[in-house]
Amino acid sequence: MTSLLSDTPTPLTDAASVRTGDALLGAHSADAYAELMHEVVDALAQRFTDVDAPTSANDRTSLEARVAGFDLDGQGIGNLAALREADDLYARNAVWFHHPSYVAHLNCPVAVPAVAAEAMLAAINTSVDTYDQSEVATLMERRLVQWASRHVGFDSGDGIFTSGGTQSNLQALFLARENVLRDQQAQTVGKAEAGRGEASRREIMSRLRILTTSQTHFSISRAAHLLGLDAEAVVCVDTDAAGRMDAEALAELMRDINDTGGIVMAVVATAGTTDLGVIDPLAAIAEICENANVWMHVDAAYGGGLLWAPRRKHLLAGIGRATSVTIDFHKTFFQPVSSSALLVRDIRLFDPTLHHNDYLNPEAEALSAEAEPNQVDKSLQTTRRFDALKLWTTLRARGAGEIGDLLDVVCDLAAEVRELLEDQPDFEVLGASDLSTVLFRFSPVAADTSTADELVPMIRRVLFRSGRAAIARTTIDGTPWLKLTLLNPDTTVADITAVLDLVRATGHGILAGRHLESTTPDQEQKSTLGQGQTFTTIEGGAA
Repeated sequence: MTSLLSDTPTPLTDAASVRTGDALLGAHSADAYAELMHEVVDALAQRFTDVDAPTSANDRTSLEARVAGFDLDGQGIGNLAALREADDLYARNAVWFHHPSYVAHLNCPVAVPAVAAEAMLAAINTSVDTYDQSEVATLMERRLVQWASRHVGFDSGDGIFTSGGTQSNLQALFLARENVLRDQQAQTVGKAEAGRGEASRREIMSRLRILTTSQTHFSISRAAHLLGLDAEAVVCVDTDAAGRMDAEALAELMRDINDTGGIVMAVVATAGTTDLGVIDPLAAIAEICENANVWMHVDAAYGGGLLWAPRRKHLLAGIGRATSVTIDFHKTFFQPVSSSALLVRDIRLFDPTLHHNDYLNPEAEALSAEAEPNQVDKSLQTTRRFDALKLWTTLRARGAGEIGDLLDVVCDLAAEVRELLEDQPDFEVLGASDLSTVLFRFSPVAADTSTADELVPMIRRVLFRSGRAAIARTTIDGTPWLKLTLLNPDTTVADITAVLDLVRATGHGILAGRHLESTTPDQEQKSTLGQGQTFTTIEGGAA
């Protein structure tokens, strides 16, 4: 039988006829690409060696002026010159998450093999929306989803990689909405006049409610808005003293909503709240949701990594009884952004996402025996990066156990720092985290509550602007707090002690009227603290 394909490979384009030179990556530019990558890697390695502060200490006005000074419409300056320019502009002025004095947000130092995998996937530029654009990449992502689902407890589960927890939460609530709409509309079949279907859908949507707590991530409220739900759709359940959802209050609230004509669309439990770092009682919540046949979503963007942390895995007991789970590998699995996944306990739950298109995933082919696995069938995105390669490479290089141990290390560090703060009379501490956050504030004995409140944003701003430390701030029940988010396993108690010394010294300096900063009239906020002296702090700018 004669092959339809010639045994002679089609020759590549003659290098002499290539129009793009070293502008586009291909066989003709491979050597130039290698040289450029060596230059970038060497420059970055030197940056990591030389960086001595988490931020550049350059003020926003000067950075804005520098950025505005570049001509983006002019003639190109060449690959090497452009990358050297980017190093001087971006890398020199970056916020460095690996620095021990960076303790602000849920940003982690990243696994070395994942960084190398990032370079690989960027060069090949795979899109994992359809199999014919990705082949083995699709199979690798699906294998990772099966692996993660098994650890959650979804034996027949499925999932999709997403851009982050916000997208994962949005899709989970979209699926929950469609699930309840289908069930509610099925109950009214034959009862409505022709054309009533859409009106019925709108009426049902106006009654949908999402139950969660005040400590849940803001992406839940945003998702409710994007999904067209009522302005009052997100209802907060009472919490216990630690900030965890009160399961009894949840059950009572569900009864009240049902009795008044509402429909509970979903209950969102959090496994690792952003500020307090606590985990809702997942097993108790699951019991209530199962009895009421309500969708239970667990936002484990922060705490999901505990599934691989040997000494804290038990804190997620009950997560396998959820309907859907969000996990951010770019938080507690030390992956470069983006690396997140939405997992569901049954593949059929993804059905509302499916949309066939003749040029991409035609329905006729999907029904054939030779149907290809197209990830776009489950994703809100069409074109999508092969971010799963970073996690795959990390697991193969380091093993999941090692990563889980590193998460235990940062949680241990947070517990030690909390104990350290509790022994110091000029600091207040709030709560006890299940994970790696610590809420505290500088509150010298002589200072009243309003003074301690006002010091929080000022201390943070002075330290950030100085480049000496990056600390976050938040507000719990009307009271402002400084926040340490510890995600660097190489950070030590001594490192954090040095940061706390800076906080203390800055606080005393503010009270004494020092730490003056130049401002423009519309930026300045004046206050009088301690000794009746006036000083100025800058509000606004980088968060």
